[in-house]
Amino acid sequence: MRIDIVTKEFPPEIYGGAGVHVAELSRVLAREVDLRVHAFGAPREATVDGATITSHQVPPQLAGANAALQTLGIDVDIIPEVSGADVVHSHTWYANFAGHIASILYGIPHVLSAHSLEPLRPWKAEQLGGGYRLSSWVEKTAYEAASAIIAVSHGMRDDILRCYPEVDPAKVRVVHNGIDVSLWGRDEGTDHVRALGIDPDKPSVVFVGRNTRQKGVPYLLRAAAKLPSDVQLVLCLGAADTPELAKETAALIDGLKAEREGVVLIERMLPRAELIQVLSHATAFACPSIYEPLGIVNLEAMACGAAVVATATGGIPEVVDHGTTGLLVPIEQVTDGTGTPLDPEKFVGDFAAALTEVVSDPARARAMGKAGRARAEQSFSWDSIGKATLEVYSSVLA
Repeated sequence: MRIDIVTKEFPPEIYGGAGVHVAELSRVLAREVDLRVHAFGAPREATVDGATITSHQVPPQLAGANAALQTLGIDVDIIPEVSGADVVHSHTWYANFAGHIASILYGIPHVLSAHSLEPLRPWKAEQLGGGYRLSSWVEKTAYEAASAIIAVSHGMRDDILRCYPEVDPAKVRVVHNGIDVSLWGRDEGTDHVRALGIDPDKPSVVFVGRNTRQKGVPYLLRAAAKLPSDVQLVLCLGAADTPELAKETAALIDGLKAEREGVVLIERMLPRAELIQVLSHATAFACPSIYEPLGIVNLEAMACGAAVVATATGGIPEVVDHGTTGLLVPIEQVTDGTGTPLDPEKFVGDFAAALTEVVSDPARARAMGKAGRARAEQSFSWDSIGKATLEVYSSVLA
């Protein structure tokens, strides 16, 4: 069986959970099928873990075009290479167009994995302008025509059917994201954390993620102001999506630094070894997302033995076992697609209270971390995810 995966992200160019998912899934699938990965970005090695890799860049004639149009240009470049595949599998809207057109052109099934949904990220209009309307059209068209859709959580499946009521529920399957626990594990060393300015002898709350509206960083920063004074806040924070968000978060961070010690800002992607040590020394890992289909980063934190405090939204409650591996913070959200809390101050206060509860009881936090590690090992292995994905491929070929 030949499977062609189309993806925006692939090592070494990974900046989010979708990229982690594709990298790990490809490694597992390549053992079982003829796997070919078509990825956006600079040239890579021709083979990785048994998969054949090709890389595609923006066509020169689109160099100055809207970012969404550049994406479609890359997709068009990919489509001819998919000829001969038994199944084409696309990840995120960036790749959906290539999968959809290849399916039409070559008469092959198109499977897509849903890692996020454009209708639930309306703030992207700030970034893309008319490109957001284009990305939304691509996603809707691909979802309604796909042979099968893989949702990374039951919460994500519900979102898909709500956003796209024309989609047949029977073709939406749930296959969770996963974690390679052989790569992610607790590191009690202190060399990396000390070099980053973190005191391993003091309690800490750690955040890792991109600075997008969906990640809820401003809510966490406001909650951090309510934490006990000895608690460090460690922010492994990617670049902001928009100048407005960058300005807002910078002001909040500056305000925290003026009021308390122990605010550590890391504005680069940490190598895995460094990140593992940061997560291993976290008293609590914070995930204040207002939209999160699953949240691989929570699994990474759990695998490193950190207690997780996270918003009870999307697929997060399918990962974090409230009271056992961490705490879930309830949230009531508006229904306009933004995920904005109905009562932002209540959400901030509740998040601060949950973080304080965990960091104030290190023994309980450590027990939660151990339980999280066990849960990651038992329920989220990539081997089981690869097997479930192969079953989806077989179903569309039947």
